Amino acid sequence: MATFKDFRNKVKPNWCPGCGDFSVLAAMQRAFANVGLEPEEVAIVSGIGCSGRISGYVNAYGLHGVHGRALPIAQGLKLANRDLTVVASGGDGDGFAIGMGHTVHAIRRNVDVTYVVMDNQIYGLTKGQTSPRSAQGFQTKSTPQGSIEQAISPLELALSLNAGFVAQSFSSDLKQLTHVIEEGLKHKGFSLINVYSPCVTYNKINTYEWFKQNIVNLDTLEGYDNANRAQAMQTLMEHNGLVTGILYQNKERPPYEAMIKGFKEEGLAKQDLNISEEQFDRLMAEFA
Repeated sequence: MATFKDFRNKVKPNWCPGCGDFSVLAAMQRAFANVGLEPEEVAIVSGIGCSGRISGYVNAYGLHGVHGRALPIAQGLKLANRDLTVVASGGDGDGFAIGMGHTVHAIRRNVDVTYVVMDNQIYGLTKGQTSPRSAQGFQTKSTPQGSIEQAISPLELALSLNAGFVAQSFSSDLKQLTHVIEEGLKHKGFSLINVYSPCVTYNKINTYEWFKQNIVNLDTLEGYDNANRAQAMQTLMEHNGLVTGILYQNKERPPYEAMIKGFKEEGLAKQDLNISEEQFDRLMAEFA
């Protein structure tokens, strides 16, 4: 059985010292091992940005896609081979700006993919511009007088789309973050996991200390029921989105691939894809 060390490779991350993404990487590796996966059973698809590099830092199948396009690739991969545990990853700019359309449709479609977003509330790789997750009034190179736009609330959006699994964690809490990723991997359907992953180089507002003073762990809220979507939405709004833990889970909603009539259980790699000339001609005739 694989351990978290088996999910390490020899590629050294080149993130800034103190970046929250280091903890996300460690949590992923631990979660894969804890749920009993082997490296050849995992595929990680990432986008562009600092966080997009994570697919190259794990000993598993990896694909570094283009900006905002990790989710369509990940969904196609899962539909082609159900045997793989597929994880998509990226930053808040990747998932909630250029890739927002894909995020919305992936949530409503409910393909069995786990999406881990490293949310540092700024564009890090391009040297510190305002992102869709930056708060109103946030000052950066692109908004020197402060952003006049409201920040996107991804978890509220996910709940409004009836997402099957919605969670949030903080990179400083490795134990909770690992647990949340484990549960997301085990969930049958699309799992959205937003991770507060501070950018120590460019974001001097949303720091580790700021998050520690402002976030609320859902496990400390008496009577909280993460199977109650209305309560999840109310709790999220009451705390301005600053909660951690499993916000909502619907175990009854079937994944997309389970609802496709005639969809084969085995992965493409195990299917006999040889067809006769007669079968090919019949298939072509259907599209004529």
